[in-house]
Amino acid sequence: MAFEQQILPRCAAPWFPALMRGLKGVCPSCGEGRLFTSYIKMAHCCPRCNTELTPHRADDAPAYFTIFIVGHIIVPLMLLVERGYSPPDWVHMSLWVPLTLLLSLLILPRTKGALIGLQWALNVRRED
Repeated sequence: MAFEQQILPRCAAPWFPALMRGLKGVCPSCGEGRLFTSYIKMAHCCPRCNTELTPHRADDAPAYFTIFIVGHIIVPLMLLVERGYSPPDWVHMSLWVPLTLLLSLLILPRTKGALIGLQWALNVRRED
């Protein structure tokens, strides 16, 4: 699948505020409109400032970052519990599987929003 990345004439915006707005799930431009229409489905444009959001796509990157973050939280905790208390396997399964799922579901939309905000700030667009 071929695609082009274009840098449009708009000047790049400050990246950190846009990233933080995306992390909160709001428009990286105005900080007021919602970035998602549902769990992780992006809005076509901001309902407040009408900034077009469709050219900014995160694809698989949010899932990779989510796995990276959740893994760096769960694995050390799992090792600490195993080392300190040495519980049976059923305790590990009943503790770490739900916690991993919960953290993944909480972190995924935030990482996607942060990446969309960063793309918007750096003016990286994907045109199919």
